Amino acid sequence: MEFQFQFDWQAAIDSIPFLLKGIPYTLLISFGGLLIGFVLGIIFGLLSINKKWFLRWPATAYIEIFRGTPILVQVLFIFYGLPDLIGGPIDPLTAGIAAIALNSGAYISEVVRGGVQSIDKGQTEAGLSLGLSRTQTFWSVVWPQAFRRMIPPLGNQAIVSIKDTSLFSVIGVGELVRQGQIYIANTFTAFEVYFVVAILYLAITLSLSLILRIVERRGLASV
Repeated sequence: MEFQFQFDWQAAIDSIPFLLKGIPYTLLISFGGLLIGFVLGIIFGLLSINKKWFLRWPATAYIEIFRGTPILVQVLFIFYGLPDLIGGPIDPLTAGIAAIALNSGAYISEVVRGGVQSIDKGQTEAGLSLGLSRTQTFWSVVWPQAFRRMIPPLGNQAIVSIKDTSLFSVIGVGELVRQGQIYIANTFTAFEVYFVVAILYLAITLSLSLILRIVERRGLASV
């Protein structure tokens, strides 16, 4: 028996309006989580290079735990495990944002640590010699240079976090993949629908990559 498959372009086109409903959730979870993750990354990244061990060790533990465990396990723990601890349910959207925030925060911490440590110590000495305090020297001299070097890896982390949201369909978040699953259950056009889902993810990540390249070029031009 000969098997023949023909791509149904009409089914793919028909699925687009329904799938587009998942994009706001995908963007909200990824960028909402990344915003919180960036704050966490700065805090724990700086703490991880602090000379005081009681500040450095907890920061290092956070980084290693969330970098060393899959984000799928993390979101399942937040959504299914934490309610047992706090005595109440957690909204799927909240769980998704929290997972992206904690996971990306750990990776961003390493980006921050690497960026700061890449700046020559002579920059700090120069700032101090001008009469600036250590805090002023860090935020006025070291941080601007370090941040420019962080832009490419921060962009990579943003793209990874956007793709990670596809895993959150397991807790019922109505993002792109979840919308695709619902549509497929009614139309049985898995190949076409997942093809469109992939194209939509690609459009989002390519757009973000383009924006980041422009930002990176402008940052280098200002040096």
